[in-house]
Formats: sequence, structure tokens, C-alpha cells
Amino acid sequence: MYIIKCVIERMKNFHYLCNIKVTKMEDINRLKVVLAEKKRTNKWLAEEIGKTPCTVSKWCSNSIQPDLQTLDKIAKLLNVDKRDLLTP
Repeated sequence: MYIIKCVIERMKNFHYLCNIKVTKMEDINRLKVVLAEKKRTNKWLAEEIGKTPCTVSKWCSNSIQPDLQTLDKIAKLLNVDKRDLLTP
């Protein structure tokens, strides 16, 4: 009986989590800010790392995030620490 009760409780929690609506997109990276500080464009970055300008634009708007290897490449190209590209 206890096991069934635990399963039901977990299902309720899962259902709740699936129905949460995100009301505000949190900025995860500071790529847009750092590019502006370094006087570089999305297009320049896209060409340097072999990605499309659309992808870089999505990173800058925090719609999607670059993977860690790409973030490392970006930091090296912009001559900044990886931590400077992330929001504290």
C-alpha cells in the first residue's frame, strides 16, 4: 500500500512539473553583452566558430545555449574567461 501511495504522489508531482508555465525567460549567458563590449558582431562569431548567424542570434537572446565546448571556443576567441560569459 505504501509503494502505491508513493507512486501516486510522484505522478502528481510529475504532472505538476509538466504543467508549470515559464513566465519569464532567465538570461543564462552574457554573450550579447560581451560581444558588444568587444565590438564584435554575431555574424563575426558565427563565421569564426562555424555556426550559422541564426544559431548565434539564439544564443544571444538566450533562446538556446551553446554547449560547453563551444562556450570554451567563444571565450578564447573573445579573450575572456568562460565565467564572464555566464550570468552570475
